[in-house]
Amino acid sequence: MSDLARRDELAANLDAVRRRIEAAATAVGRDPDEVTLVAVTKFFPASDVRLLAELGVTDVGENRHQEAQDKAAACADLDLRWHFIGGLQSNKAAAVASYADVVESVDRRKLVAPLNRGAHERSHEIEVLLQVSLDPPGREGRAGADAEDLDDLARAVEEAGMLRLRGLMAVAPLGEDPSAAYDRLSRIRADFVAARPSADLLSAGMSADLEAAVKAGATHVRLGTAVLGPRPRN
Repeated sequence: MSDLARRDELAANLDAVRRRIEAAATAVGRDPDEVTLVAVTKFFPASDVRLLAELGVTDVGENRHQEAQDKAAACADLDLRWHFIGGLQSNKAAAVASYADVVESVDRRKLVAPLNRGAHERSHEIEVLLQVSLDPPGREGRAGADAEDLDDLARAVEEAGMLRLRGLMAVAPLGEDPSAAYDRLSRIRADFVAARPSADLLSAGMSADLEAAVKAGATHVRLGTAVLGPRPRN
């Protein structure tokens, strides 16, 4: 596909996504401008990131460290905010801090010290979202901290000099109605923000369930397929 054809495809996809966000926000009395699109570019080339930037995308999400690092370096001349949204290993956390502006997947204390060290080495404050699990008790599923552990984890982030606690992130459990899952998330978030009013960001919702996430108060939606199309085979 030519660059022009790909640009046209991405432009059409973005228009459709922005209309979905606008409709979802308007339906619950929210300002659509309160909802930030994070374009998830996993498996797609840096050339697509450049086209997205031309089309007004400002926030890009990646969930694999090496790919994210390489893509951020290739697009360093662009004014983009890079979100790391994947499962994070403690031995990679400092390296992730070398390019990420936002780390959305902090789910245990062990990640805090290396992230803080990496941010110090970069001399760049990192925004942090705590990933909370929405899985029912006793069921293995998505990553994330248990809701009752969020206060302890939040204190660890707040005590780190180069990390700024901004809010929560979650993924709806597989096989469950996302509306029910995001209702639980909304209640968890209400308690969290009551104790920490400045940590009011909420990253939730993907291509299939962004409407339910926006209804539950998401300030960021992480969209891959809806923006970029089916993932290419590696």
